[in-house]
Amino acid sequence: MELKESPTAEAGMLIRRPVAEVFEAIVDPSVTTKFWFTHSSGRLDEGKPVEWEWRMYGVSTRVEVSEIVANERIVMQWGDPPTTVVWSFTEMPDDTTFLEVRNFGFAGSGDEQVNQAVGSTGGFSLVLAGAKAWLEQGLTLGLIGDRHPKGISAEAVSD
Repeated sequence: MELKESPTAEAGMLIRRPVAEVFEAIVDPSVTTKFWFTHSSGRLDEGKPVEWEWRMYGVSTRVEVSEIVANERIVMQWGDPPTTVVWSFTEMPDDTTFLEVRNFGFAGSGDEQVNQAVGSTGGFSLVLAGAKAWLEQGLTLGLIGDRHPKGISAEAVSD
């Protein structure tokens, strides 16, 4: 199967918090660990690689920020092989923010790229839902940790 366009994972969510607060939730691991990864070697900053860990799964990834525009945009590369993730923060009326994330640059055959994009879309949808719950209500939902519980195979989850 030949793809005419590279598959892109996309997810977006309105978060009822000011744009500066939503932006900070993505760059500051003391906040991000409330709804996404469990540990980080530091804050997101342009040109300073960090390591993110999901200790419940025993996995980690290196994250490199290639561009950061406060309260507007973060462009980062992560994974092996690396893909690009673009976070876009749009200030909305009434101190709300539309947070959109796009992930692209997947490797492999067309089918493999599509499967990675579908999985990434689902993952980022959970991240945004978790961010919304934390930032709006102070709730830690455990969405990422509960996505792949022990004893459930990845094949069973995707069926």
